[in-house]
Amino acid sequence: MKKFLLAVCVVLLAAGVSFGADVIRIGVVATVTGQNAFGGQLELEGMQLANKIYPEALGKKIELVVVDNKSDKVESATAASRLIENDKVAALIGPYGSGPTMAAGEVAEVAGIPLMGTACTNPLVTEGKKYIFRACFIDPFQGEAAANYAYKNLGYKKAAVLTDVASDYAVGLASFFKANFAKLGGAIVADLKYQSGDTDFTSQLTEIIGKEPDVLFIPAYFAEGAIIMKQGFELGAKFRFMGGDAMDNPEIVTLGGEAVEGFLHTTFAYDPTMPEMNAEAKAFTEAWKQEYPGKESNANAAMGYDSYVLLYQAILSAGKAEPQAIRDALENMKNVATVTGLTSFSAESHDPVKDAGIVEIKDGKKSYIYTINP
Repeated sequence: MKKFLLAVCVVLLAAGVSFGADVIRIGVVATVTGQNAFGGQLELEGMQLANKIYPEALGKKIELVVVDNKSDKVESATAASRLIENDKVAALIGPYGSGPTMAAGEVAEVAGIPLMGTACTNPLVTEGKKYIFRACFIDPFQGEAAANYAYKNLGYKKAAVLTDVASDYAVGLASFFKANFAKLGGAIVADLKYQSGDTDFTSQLTEIIGKEPDVLFIPAYFAEGAIIMKQGFELGAKFRFMGGDAMDNPEIVTLGGEAVEGFLHTTFAYDPTMPEMNAEAKAFTEAWKQEYPGKESNANAAMGYDSYVLLYQAILSAGKAEPQAIRDALENMKNVATVTGLTSFSAESHDPVKDAGIVEIKDGKKSYIYTINP
């Protein structure tokens, strides 16, 4: 990977990056095929909706140039280099997931192109980077929020964790949940692993059932998460299942059936079922219904929308669509209203401080039930 990135960067620096005079191109490293396609497609549709609402800046048309990363890290770096070198984009959005965003971010960082991450919560995404930002909260807060809700709100004292060791996102979020749950006084009674692509979790689940936890935390992507819950249900598991933002899927009830009843997960602070919405969330929800009738939005769609809006506002603030100017404007951005709350950045942190939400599957329906403040 390092040799590949070095080669990409040499090509970029040799070629130079130029920008069209009549069109502002924003590159999207999209995730529309592969393991994470469901969340990635919703993100892309959120961006496209924002582009329809805000199609121009500084008297120029904004064009979204989309390249699929196929849910793969190497493909993410390849897509970023193509967008920068061939399409001469002024900024990048995406991709879905922390590992792919880190891969794309390495290319963007060396090329000097600002990248706005969508749902990439691992702290390493922006650490030490000048050009990498994100629209979402980070896993230290998400892990703490999940642990606090389980221990304080639900009174759970024993937790088990089942982690995909091949996922940067899962490993990071699991570690923050475990540390915070133990700090509160809870016990981690089982800490088991699996690999991305596994489909049989009966061995791990049988061992976990024997430990009698109150809750099983699975920081999984949806594909594995749904299988884990189904197999746990078939084995007679009595504990509660809980997950992270990557489990936010409008089709969870359809796909999981009765196995997901009572499932809880943290999410970004937006859901069409949330009882109180800010003005931007209300407007987004109505616009989504008109643009995509019959298709439910979720937090991923909102994050895609917000990521576009943040770059759009940065371009307006900078007064020009040049990468360095956009980067500087992002770094000075304060309290921009977005669907998922006010967003600010600083030179010290390219990670916004955002609320987290809790979603529960209750009576066969997905419902936003709680907001956790930082």
